[in-house]
Amino acid sequence: MTLPAADLTSVEFLLVAGRAVFLLFSFVVAAVTFTAWRRATRLQTEQLLAQANTVLQRLAALEARVDATKVTISQLGDRLERPPAVMNGGPAPGYSMAIRLAKGGASREELMAGCGLSLGEAELVKRLHGQVSAMHA
Repeated sequence: MTLPAADLTSVEFLLVAGRAVFLLFSFVVAAVTFTAWRRATRLQTEQLLAQANTVLQRLAALEARVDATKVTISQLGDRLERPPAVMNGGPAPGYSMAIRLAKGGASREELMAGCGLSLGEAELVKRLHGQVSAMHA
């Protein structure tokens, strides 16, 4: 059982043509896939660059805020190092009232509430000026 030569040649020709079509189809699929991949890569690169620019802008803003904070902190440090200037050389108005009240026999709670003194300040004013009026009585 042998096949005729013409049939063998046409079968071989069909196989060669089938291979050529397959290779051509594979090349087209590869080219389309590669092009799509390049587009996706380009899009991702653009997105990454945009995000990097946003991060750099935010970083610059943070740096400016840190610099402003440093200046403010140094100004506050200067203010804390220098005591406030005394205007008259006398006691503040709240202390004057507290002294008058203490001489009048006010309690430390009244001094704290009426003059805005702390507990220690009220006790000191009462001790210093409240005893004077007690000695005279």
